[in-house]
Amino acid sequence: MDGSVLYLAMPSITSAITPTTDQALWILDIYGFVVSSLLIAFGNLGDRYGRLKFLLVGAVVFGAGSVGAAFSPNPEVLIVCRALMGLGGATLLPSGLAIISNIFRNPKQRAQAIGIFAATFAAGFAVGPIVGGLLLNRFAWGSVFLINIPVVVLFLAFAPVLLKEVREASPGRVDALSVLLSAVGILLTVYSVKSAAASGFSMSQLLIGAVGLVIVVLFVRRQFTLEYPLLDLRLFRDRVFTVAILTGLLSLVAWAAAGYLSGVYLQSVLGHSVLASALLAVPGAVVLTVTCVGTSAIVDRVGKRAALIASHFAMGVGLLLMLFAGVGGGVAAFIASTMIAGIGYGLSFSLVAETAVAAVPAERAGSAASIAEMSNELGNALGISLLGSLAAVCFRLLGPDLAGTLGETLEAPGITAAAAREAKDAFVSGMHVAIAVASALSLGLGCLAVRWVPRQAAAE
Repeated sequence: MDGSVLYLAMPSITSAITPTTDQALWILDIYGFVVSSLLIAFGNLGDRYGRLKFLLVGAVVFGAGSVGAAFSPNPEVLIVCRALMGLGGATLLPSGLAIISNIFRNPKQRAQAIGIFAATFAAGFAVGPIVGGLLLNRFAWGSVFLINIPVVVLFLAFAPVLLKEVREASPGRVDALSVLLSAVGILLTVYSVKSAAASGFSMSQLLIGAVGLVIVVLFVRRQFTLEYPLLDLRLFRDRVFTVAILTGLLSLVAWAAAGYLSGVYLQSVLGHSVLASALLAVPGAVVLTVTCVGTSAIVDRVGKRAALIASHFAMGVGLLLMLFAGVGGGVAAFIASTMIAGIGYGLSFSLVAETAVAAVPAERAGSAASIAEMSNELGNALGISLLGSLAAVCFRLLGPDLAGTLGETLEAPGITAAAAREAKDAFVSGMHVAIAVASALSLGLGCLAVRWVPRQAAAE
């Protein structure tokens, strides 16, 4: 709910606290970067010290960050609170998935349970914007963060009663240096990309990016030398597992970029209200939810290989339909795009998680789940920062050069109708470029899966 609400709330946030282009992107993706930086570490810590304990602590931290975000007076405070929410999210995601895998030891039941688990995310995407739209029509933008609080309160009330503590029998030492390297490397690399999109290339920006990439390489090399690696790279020897994790990464890259850009498109270009934009997204979210729940049955009929391949081509084709959305209209193209791409998203969300936890012993489920969730969260953050930045660069090059974002441009004093039309045209062009890249990545990975994943996987 939180992520999908934020996409629709960004125009209201921009009007209220006027973040810069760079700050707006950080508000959207700092959560994902904090989560992706810490997921592996927290998954390992949950395996060692207790997953239920991490769930409870994470819920408290997430709730506190949500309250802080709701009452943030400026962009800087909102970014910090979103980062705090990411800290809580990093404890919640891998431990939740690991507990499910521990409850359902039967492979078929586990696959069905994980499909339902993934469907709750899709349901949140559908319900969040509707609830958020109703709130934004009546209350200030900060109210959209308060929808997290009832969920957190209910979880804290029932989790200690319904869930049991689970931990690894023989925990290994958590490598603090690996935690530091992964977090710093990811943040520096992405900060460099975001800076280039917002302000252009510079010597300092390139240096920061180079340092980030070097740190990421050092992190990967270090994992091969550790008895208890933070990221178990041996799992990637399984080609099905590797393609599944890449699927998790790219599906969220595509979903996040399309969700963010189409939210701005529906509101700022076509002029729909927040609530109307949310309702237009419901058909795609319903398809996504149903597909998540039905993925286990689909895999039983066609096999994991065919399902993985189908997810990429459904996403790729669905995204291409957004190229028919223009300044003069595009609601039908948007709905068709989200429904077809929703089939691909639904397959990928369930397959990535199920493949990850099925590939390892139950006592290591938290670590495997961390890799799956890391691919999702990193994809979510990269989709907004990389493809969002690509769209921002196009807007900066093609637009009237009055402001850094479409919302700021349309609100500029004395803007003419011609300049407003030019700004909308520039935004749509940037959106088309970013979504075309996302589609190409999805179709490319689909072709790789056809060649790379062995046919024997169809029977798994």
